[in-house]
Amino acid sequence: MLTTKGEQFMLHGEPFRILSGSIHYFRVVPEYWEDRLDKLKQCGFNTVETYIPWNFHEPKKGDFRFEGMADVERFIQLAAEKGLYVIVRPSPYICAEWEFGGLPAWLLKDKNMEVRCVNEDYMRHLKDYFDVLLPKLAPLQISNGGPVIAMQIENEYGAYGNDKEYLEENKQLYLEKGIDVLLFTSDGPDMIKDGSLPDVLTTLNFGSKVKEAYGMLDEFKPGSPKFCAEFWIGWFDSWGNDHHTRTADNTADVLQEMLDAGGSMNFFMFHGGTNFHFYNGANRYETYDPTITSYDYDSLLTESGEITDKYREVQKVLHGFKGQSVPADNSASPVLLEESSISMSKSVSLFDTLSTVGRYVKHKTPLSMEGLDQSYGYVLYRTIISGKGTYTIDLEPMRDRGFIYINGEYVKTYYRNDVEKEISFDFPQETNTLEIFVENMGRVNYGKHLKDRKGIVENLWINNQFMFDWEMYAIELEDFELDFSKKEDQRFPQFFEGVLHVSEPGDTFVKLEGWKKGNVFVNGFNLGRYWEIGPQKTLYLPGPLLKKGANTIQILELEGSVSKDISFVKQADLG
Repeated sequence: MLTTKGEQFMLHGEPFRILSGSIHYFRVVPEYWEDRLDKLKQCGFNTVETYIPWNFHEPKKGDFRFEGMADVERFIQLAAEKGLYVIVRPSPYICAEWEFGGLPAWLLKDKNMEVRCVNEDYMRHLKDYFDVLLPKLAPLQISNGGPVIAMQIENEYGAYGNDKEYLEENKQLYLEKGIDVLLFTSDGPDMIKDGSLPDVLTTLNFGSKVKEAYGMLDEFKPGSPKFCAEFWIGWFDSWGNDHHTRTADNTADVLQEMLDAGGSMNFFMFHGGTNFHFYNGANRYETYDPTITSYDYDSLLTESGEITDKYREVQKVLHGFKGQSVPADNSASPVLLEESSISMSKSVSLFDTLSTVGRYVKHKTPLSMEGLDQSYGYVLYRTIISGKGTYTIDLEPMRDRGFIYINGEYVKTYYRNDVEKEISFDFPQETNTLEIFVENMGRVNYGKHLKDRKGIVENLWINNQFMFDWEMYAIELEDFELDFSKKEDQRFPQFFEGVLHVSEPGDTFVKLEGWKKGNVFVNGFNLGRYWEIGPQKTLYLPGPLLKKGANTIQILELEGSVSKDISFVKQADLG
């Protein structure tokens, strides 16, 4: 068992330093888990850490998923086979630049829902989830012969609230389900007071200023082990901003400082991976700031699993700390697909294939995504505006980006960050059709704006009155078919389809030069979003998603493209 003795961790009664790296199984295709864990151990780490996102495992209420990329038990067992210990951070909230911080969007259908506190309905849903999740984790604890040495309670709670009863109830749910390994909380050094429990290990999250961070821990809980549960060695990127990097030597220097001070640490991230599907999160401070698809994070391994200079520098420090020479590199480089281009030869307007991609709903008022029992994707809203004239629409309730059409003609794109919220439009006929196609670009994952409902979240104020009687198409694109037979509408968004022929599958990067904004699907798997504003210019396509022979490539292009071709290249372009 992992225990503490003063400032020291003890494992099976012997002093132990936690040398851990984060790999999120839900951001890596399962076929590559073993490779990433091998590289973690070869670098000199003895432990792997992962979050467990609630929304990944219960995407709909009562629909529990623990297979494929969601097979967390297999990931933990594989780590054990590699001789690694495991630290688990099982939500309910994970942040992690993940959609809604890992909380399931269906919680927000209840307009009175309060999250991350002792709210009766919230706690009931959490208990239902833990009743399924925790029995899967309990047998994997070190007390039961497994590799799990510690588990976290909640996450960075001091940055959100002060409900200590809530933290205590999370702890009790663990204990009731047989969780008996070392428990801990994790917060920024200046937020540990509200995020900690008196009888639970307090750990820190930081990227530098080691002495200051340790000093704040000593002041709060004198004589505690110094464990940086998130040593930020890079940072995440958001659309329209620069790609973040951190030098290898600076990372290695701060690591050495922690080791010299007696500290343990978890590298966040050892390997970042990818925000596949619609799972990217967002931040909101002054403005809404969605995270990109790549979660490369300038980690020790690239998004596609390649070893970096930063990996080499950290490897030297870790092996030097253990008095060992750096081992010979026996890791395999990823198999890369030969570069090629294909033409997206088929196309159809979304408006011509609504019946195959959308679920039709009619309601007096526009419903939010959550009101439509929808978590991700898009919603098309439609209503009738009577009377000819110029009318002002208050678009403030739209989340996040909307394309506005009047009588079948595109007139404007609105983004929630736009300063002007009330916009005038010309309605040229006595009876007009107003359509608004709204994209959910990722729910906020941190801070006071966490309850970030999507779609049109309140009725629209049009020409000084509310409009009633709306039609909606919920377009989640989890499992869809396209009908290319109709060619009546030329409007964007449009779906495109092409075929990639592969003799031997390998990793590649999809380059979308000439395309503006949308998503790419490979054999039905959603690779994530692209957007011409960058910084990310390519999408990572792992080889296991391809098959020998013909592979179906589909694109939902939202705004319009000047090309019908896409390329498959050997190098990522993250800006």
